[in-house]
Amino acid sequence: YCSYCVVPYTRGPEQSRGVSEILAEAENLAQENYKEIFLLGQNVNSYGKNLPESVTFSKLLTLLNNINGIERIRFMTSHPKDFNFDLIKVVKNGDKVCEHIHLPIQSGSNKILKIMNREYNVNQYKSIIKEIRSNINNISITTDVMVGFPGETEEDFQQTLNTFEEIKFDDAYTFIYSNRENTIASLMPNQVPLQVKKERLRRLINLQKEISTKINKKLEGEVLEVLVDKKSLKNIPNQLSGRTKTNKTVVFIGEQELVGKLVEVKIIKSDTWTLYGELVK
Repeated sequence: YCSYCVVPYTRGPEQSRGVSEILAEAENLAQENYKEIFLLGQNVNSYGKNLPESVTFSKLLTLLNNINGIERIRFMTSHPKDFNFDLIKVVKNGDKVCEHIHLPIQSGSNKILKIMNREYNVNQYKSIIKEIRSNINNISITTDVMVGFPGETEEDFQQTLNTFEEIKFDDAYTFIYSNRENTIASLMPNQVPLQVKKERLRRLINLQKEISTKINKKLEGEVLEVLVDKKSLKNIPNQLSGRTKTNKTVVFIGEQELVGKLVEVKIIKSDTWTLYGELVK
């Protein structure tokens, strides 16, 4: 287990739901006119290891891809330590599997990754990213990262910044390390002061904002397929919100009856977190 993680102690060992059970639920959802399903696991790479039948997560995705009525399949989270390269093939070839992979890096410092017990190093992580991007056009890659882990020096943190500059994630979920009772990390020396952690988080968020803004800017002028989720939270008449297959939020003007449908939207403006567009008639 990761040295900072309390999940194994609170939830117990990983369990996989049976294939037939998942497929049956997906079939039922399709009959109820749901268009998208989301597969969630602490580490989807582990799927099937405790099942009597021989099945992998990639095989499960392939089976789900064949269900009529389901238009999109999302999943998270993958772990870099045992990333299955068959997954790349399924994302590339499965017409319903979304071109978005969430791959937590947690730190750009090999020293910190080792103390975290993450079981991979930065170069191994970069190799996975390179393989994904060389096989899947326009793939969106997001990550999790933690700052202020016990023993993290300014040099370690700078390595994380450098890694972010190089990889250029579409988005990142950024966290300050906080102690979890009974974890190995909670007993480690060299705990980082809170103010230092906050300052590092601020710097990392600012960098990621710059990267995300530039990535989204490149999408202006593109026509993207959007699954309309809901009426936008902003109090603007007929403003709808949806997501692309690459998990980008798109806001545009349209009729309420479009909720739950796939539409094409031309992107005319963007900011750090959102794309703004016009419905293509």
